[in-house]
Amino acid sequence: MDWWSQHSHQVMSTVIFSVLGLVLFAIFFAILPKLLPFSLKKEMEEDQNIALGIVLGSIVIAMAIIIAASVTGG
Repeated sequence: MDWWSQHSHQVMSTVIFSVLGLVLFAIFFAILPKLLPFSLKKEMEEDQNIALGIVLGSIVIAMAIIIAASVTGG
């Protein structure tokens, strides 16, 4: 048996779940500015709010962990 016939199911499921995870992450980033009571762009670019950057980075990491766990079934 060749490699592809042995591993095609795992490769395809990895690709599908990776795309699904990226789509969920993109949806999260599209919704986030609408949920916040302030302008995310103004706070980050004009005011250079470092604390907001740290909080958003933490949220991004948390969402990535949640999506990864749900996609992998862990």
